[in-house]
Amino acid sequence: MKTNEYIKELQNKSIEDLNKDLVSAKEELFSLRFQNATNQLENTSSLKSVRKKIARIKTVITEKAKAAQ
Repeated sequence: MKTNEYIKELQNKSIEDLNKDLVSAKEELFSLRFQNATNQLENTSSLKSVRKKIARIKTVITEKAKAAQ
């Protein structure tokens, strides 16, 4: 149920807010990749969760763009 709540939260945001969230998620992914490359990352599953977070944000942005047309 946590995922559904997160998606509903994203759907209530504006496209500008979603783009800000997308940028911050990409920065987080970059940081995690860097930590993984230097063997400092303890929880490697966080990479997968951040990638999914980015995909969800992009999906909602696309849905909003299509609805606006």
